[in-house]
Amino acid sequence: MDWNLAKKGFKNYLKLERSLAKHSIEAYLRDIDKITQFLASVEKNTAPLAIKTKDLKDLLVWVNELGMLATSQARLISGIKAFYKYLVMEDFLKQSPAELIEAPKTRRKLPDVLTVYEVEELIAALDLSKVENTRNKAMLETLYSCGLRVSELIGLKLSNFYPEDEFIKITGKGNKERLVPIGTVAVKNIEIYRESTRRQITIVKGNEDYIFLNKRGTKLSRISVFTLIKDLALKTGIQKNISPHTFRHSFATHLIEGGADLRAVQEMLGHESITTTEIYTHLDRDFLKQTIQQFHPRS
Repeated sequence: MDWNLAKKGFKNYLKLERSLAKHSIEAYLRDIDKITQFLASVEKNTAPLAIKTKDLKDLLVWVNELGMLATSQARLISGIKAFYKYLVMEDFLKQSPAELIEAPKTRRKLPDVLTVYEVEELIAALDLSKVENTRNKAMLETLYSCGLRVSELIGLKLSNFYPEDEFIKITGKGNKERLVPIGTVAVKNIEIYRESTRRQITIVKGNEDYIFLNKRGTKLSRISVFTLIKDLALKTGIQKNISPHTFRHSFATHLIEGGADLRAVQEMLGHESITTTEIYTHLDRDFLKQTIQQFHPRS
């Protein structure tokens, strides 16, 4: 089996059995490309089934010398482990050469989070005399109300919007669906946008079901949401690294600060593992520490 054939089988496995999104599959395949790039650099022509643990350790030395960050190395190892796990599962190998490879220790960076006041300040900075800002306000309220990823926001459909029940249905990573509560303020702003700005748009065929549309009548792009939030950060003078994901982090942090159950937050965020959600408990501890330092008479 050569590398092209192995990659083709791995790609089909990721697509059909694991139901991964296109960009996730491409990321995995890039990880496998790193092995062949390394082999070419040391003038070796080792087939995928002949790779040994030492080859993979030499690969890690190579990428480290090239300056690859620890987080990127961890991602690379994860991809290689998945590839060889697939080969073992398909009975091409008895044992994975990646089994004993350990990822470098990485320190989880806590994301920037907005305060409730900063969220309100950003939304209030929208000039509602401009037509597009009726939509933009509805989008920001939805981001903060539901803790959505930007791809989930722009992909939100009218057929998955249940205003009477105050729920939306989201298709997240790996095409997994989840129901997420949506607050009354977000519902109200979506309805205002639907009844005013959206009604005036000539919608391009195939885009009728998307809630948030651009002025050309097509689904919004990710970059347009990023640009909107960056512009509002500049306008308000908030000195934080703000993106659409910041609203998701803020949603989770504010829920946990308010005493929400961690598993409920995990469900709403669509995290496969609760370990991913637990990052917000660290943020919560920082919040508690700051509160004690500010208000306790002995601090």
